[in-house]
Amino acid sequence: MNLSGIGVSPGVVVGTIHRYVHAVIDQPVAATAHEVFAALDSVATDLEQRAEAVTLAVAKEVLGAQAMIARDPALVEAIAARLLDDKIHPDVRGAITDAFAGFRDALLSLGGYFAERVADLDEIRDRTVARLSGLETSALTLSKPGVIVATDLTPADTAALDLDFALALVVERGGPTSHTAIVARGLGIPAIVGCSGILDLDDDAHILVDGRDGVVIVSPSSDEVSSRQVKEESLRARAAAVTGPGRLSDGTPIALMANAGNEHDAIAAAAAGAEGIGLFRTELLFLDRTTEPTVEEQIHMYSRVFAAMPGLKVILRTLDAGSDKPVPFLNVIAEENPALGVRGWRLTRIANDVLERQLEAIGKASVACDADVWVMAPMIDLPEEAQDFARRARAHGIKHVGVMIETPAAAMLADKVIAEVDFASLGTNDLTQYVMAADRLDSRLSDLTSTWHPSVLRVIHQAASSAAALSAPIGVCGESAASPHLAAILLGLGVTSLSMAPSAIAEVRGYLAGVDRPTCVHAASLVLNARSAQEAREIAVAILGE
Repeated sequence: MNLSGIGVSPGVVVGTIHRYVHAVIDQPVAATAHEVFAALDSVATDLEQRAEAVTLAVAKEVLGAQAMIARDPALVEAIAARLLDDKIHPDVRGAITDAFAGFRDALLSLGGYFAERVADLDEIRDRTVARLSGLETSALTLSKPGVIVATDLTPADTAALDLDFALALVVERGGPTSHTAIVARGLGIPAIVGCSGILDLDDDAHILVDGRDGVVIVSPSSDEVSSRQVKEESLRARAAAVTGPGRLSDGTPIALMANAGNEHDAIAAAAAGAEGIGLFRTELLFLDRTTEPTVEEQIHMYSRVFAAMPGLKVILRTLDAGSDKPVPFLNVIAEENPALGVRGWRLTRIANDVLERQLEAIGKASVACDADVWVMAPMIDLPEEAQDFARRARAHGIKHVGVMIETPAAAMLADKVIAEVDFASLGTNDLTQYVMAADRLDSRLSDLTSTWHPSVLRVIHQAASSAAALSAPIGVCGESAASPHLAAILLGLGVTSLSMAPSAIAEVRGYLAGVDRPTCVHAASLVLNARSAQEAREIAVAILGE
């Protein structure tokens, strides 16, 4: 019996399942308003202490963020509005749930990344009620090695894992950007999310977990275990064996760069051997701000990132707010469909000066640095928009100006759009969801949100061909660049550089070192004629090899 989900952290392990169930408070919980506030404060303190104690940086970050939510004065006010008298209320569960509901609905309406943050609110709510009831969920502890299976895991759960015994994580819910996925990748243990049916297994079930392929095999045979473990060990050995700049087996150089969002990411990229930053997400400076960062604040951040990449290329994406990344002081109008609304370059329609100040900061920060600074604009559709952005950027002394190709319109008009700038970068995450008309963060639509789909690959090929005709470099900075086989296909389609998570660089570098350019081109020409994403991938693997 096999189960499947979304593989979010690679590795192959075999073990007995350890079912983890959160306590359910199904009895009335009597308390005063003061006691509720004290319980919420206690939960916040506990999260802060856990954040302080944990060594894993990503776990520390998410626990700290949860503690900030628990201490949000607006949340306290919402609870107080429902528990007006400081008397003993016979059951405060409804009031607490209603208070959290407003914040919960706001996140759900945004969709994508923010919808997945609803789990943070749910955890704080449930911990508060449990603390009041005295029936808190016991810590996630194992006395022997096992595979943890659950409906979902909270950041506090995953941060407390004992890696001597936690072999892997498999949860029924969650997506590739959920905290379970993020922390599991940071811990370096195999993990699968969105695995329907995992909780139906017997408590003593013996399973194999393949976090790379997103597969769970119940009662695996020795041959199944051996073949998957040998394959995984081979892939890891190949990744470790190749160092230095990226290149194909025939010597064709391929720049392998990293995606980053802050100074720490840039340092991690340098440590992973990245040949630069292929996508620096500047919006992370803005997301939690109620006011716009000053030019001086932005200069300080950009300068620190540039300092981490001396002599290397750093490609910054200007503010890509909107959709799943709303900025409080910009996205003030609720949109029916934010993914198709005012985001990226379109923000110039409502906040033109914000881009001007950002370009000013980037231009000033680049003057005194050793990095090779390039800048690109997101959500460009038309040649006129590319021309306008290039004019503005160059006015601030920025020498290398480019655009993101992430909408079908930009890809179809790539010969006109790219002609206005120096380079382009394919944002395959958004491009895929726009071509396929499917939310890339909705696990229910995972079969429609694969960049392997021939429809998406044809659009990429057209854009890359247009760039080649203009002798303009065109890279990929979406998650697709982190897939070794897909990376080879992208190169065969005409892409000239790849940018990915730092942790993926070694494996992609190792794989590409074993294939030559003619083979990549041949494989790419065949996958364009496939009928489905699955068929396209099968063709690529058959030609390129594992």
